[in-house]
Amino acid sequence: MAKYLLVSFKTCPWVQRAAIVLREKNIDFEFRHIEPDNRPDWFLAISPHKKVPVLRLDDKLSLFESNAIAEFLDETTSPRLHPEDPLTRAVNRAWTDYIPTFAAEVTAVAYADTEADYLKAKERIPVPFERLEGALKKQGNGPFFNGSKYSLVDASYAPFLQRYVFLD
Repeated sequence: MAKYLLVSFKTCPWVQRAAIVLREKNIDFEFRHIEPDNRPDWFLAISPHKKVPVLRLDDKLSLFESNAIAEFLDETTSPRLHPEDPLTRAVNRAWTDYIPTFAAEVTAVAYADTEADYLKAKERIPVPFERLEGALKKQGNGPFFNGSKYSLVDASYAPFLQRYVFLD
């Protein structure tokens, strides 16, 4: 089996997404934290976009972008977290592709330049949650996106949803 190194900032939700998949699949890996304001040269040499996450395989190849890492791990290691049915899998992928938009809409208040922008962003916070809740209702009964089966959608949203508990 390949040797995996996951490079992270300590609290990065995008890295946590990859870590959740690694742990869910019981894949042995090394977790190495770096500081966002002091990225070491060895990291800059292995990260094409100079950001985390990076999953290093056998100290030879770097995978980057949390979705690509999760998809690779799911395709190469059992058990599969994506559904077998192509249509259901496509719906799942659409919802994992929505995460950057979801996160941007929810965190927009943190980046508002004026009080008016802040209030406008605050009003919009419920919208992405309503979209996600609507999808969950359509997907069936159970604690997970696909009912009783844990999936990459669940692994992908978990790092973000745990941060937004305070919004309720």
